[in-house]
Amino acid sequence: MYNIVAASFGEIFLKGKNRGKFEHKLIEQINYNLKEFKDLSIYRDFGKVFIETKNEDDMDRIIEKTRKVFGIVTISPSVKTGKDPEMIIEKSIELFSYLKEKQNIKTFKVKTKRGDKNFPIKSMNFSAEVGSRILAAFNDVSVDVHNPDVEICIDIKNNCYISSEKIKTVGGMPVGSCGRAFLLLSGGIDSPVAGYMIAKRGVEINALYFHTYPFTSERANEKVKQLKEILEEYCGKIKLFSINMLEIHKAIREFCREEETTILARRFMMRIAEKIAGENNMEMLITGESLGQVASQTMKSMTVIENAVEMPILKPLVGMDKTEIIDRAREIGTYETSILPYDDCCSVFAPAHPLINPKLNSILKSEDKLNVDELVESVLLTLEIL
Repeated sequence: MYNIVAASFGEIFLKGKNRGKFEHKLIEQINYNLKEFKDLSIYRDFGKVFIETKNEDDMDRIIEKTRKVFGIVTISPSVKTGKDPEMIIEKSIELFSYLKEKQNIKTFKVKTKRGDKNFPIKSMNFSAEVGSRILAAFNDVSVDVHNPDVEICIDIKNNCYISSEKIKTVGGMPVGSCGRAFLLLSGGIDSPVAGYMIAKRGVEINALYFHTYPFTSERANEKVKQLKEILEEYCGKIKLFSINMLEIHKAIREFCREEETTILARRFMMRIAEKIAGENNMEMLITGESLGQVASQTMKSMTVIENAVEMPILKPLVGMDKTEIIDRAREIGTYETSILPYDDCCSVFAPAHPLINPKLNSILKSEDKLNVDELVESVLLTLEIL
C-alpha cells in the first residue's frame, strides 16, 4: 500500500540560514543507510525529506533503517498522489480500507495540512469532505476528533502525501554537521554508547582500538569490528584504527610501580589518539568514562590523564550510572557484543591495586624513567586500519 516514507526534521528547523547545510548532511546519511536498496528517490518537499521506492516489499526494511538516521524525529509511511481533490479522496478511502482490514477501527479523524496554499479547498473544509466520504463508504465507523482509533493525515505540498501514523526515530543532528571526533573504542559496554551519543549531536566519528597482541586475541579484534559495524547503522562510515600497546606496557612494567600502570597507560593512549586525530582532521577525542565507575575514572585520575594532551576530550557518559549506560547499550544493539568475554589491553595488564588518587608530580616522575616520545613513535608503527 505504502510507496513513500515522509521524514520530519527536529532541530534542523532552528538553523536559519545554515539549514541547507544540515539538510544536505541529512540526505547524505539517508543515502548511506539505504545504500542496499535499488530504485530509490530521495528528495525534499516543503520542509520534509521523502524516500520513495518502486518496490513496496522493501518498505519495512527502509523504515527500520531510516529510524536510525540522526536528524530525523518522526517518519510516516505514506501514499503519494497528485493534488487533484478527487484523487486525494479516493486514495484516502483506499488507505482507510487497507487499515481497516488490519485493525479493529471503529472511529477515525481526518487532518489536512496545506503546505501549498494554492490548493483550492481550505484544510478544515477538505478534512470534512474526506471524512464524509469515508463515512459514506463504511457504515460501521464514526468520527471522533478527540481520541480516534486512526487519524488520516493529508499533507499537501508539491505532491500530496497521505499517512496514518508517526513513528518515533532517534532524533539528534545529521552526522557530519557539527565536526569530527575520535572515539577510543575499547570493546566494553561504555565506549560504543559514548560514540553513539556524540554522533547523535551531529559529529562524524572515527575510532581507535588499542590491543596487546598476542596477549589479546584476534577474537577481541573481531568483537571491536562488530561494534563498529553496529555503530555504523547510526553513525555512518567509521574508519577504525588499531594500535598495539604491548611495548608501552612492557616498559611500564619494567620501570614503574605496578599501581601506576593504568594511569600511565591511559596517558599514553591519549597522546597516541591526539596525534592520530590531529593528522586526520579530527578536532576532539571521545571516551566512555563515567565518574567513579573504576579507578581511572575518579576526578583526580581523569585530571591526571587529561593532562597528557591539549585536545579537548568529550565524555558524554560522565554523569550516567552503569545501569543507565547498559540500558542505552541494549537500546542501540551493542550490549550483547560488548559483553563477549574477550580481554582488552586494559584488563590484561590491570594492576591488583590501582591508584585512585594519583598525584601528577608522581606520575611525571615515573614518566621520566620512560622515553615517552620514542615509545609513542614505536607503537605508531603498528598502526593498522581494521
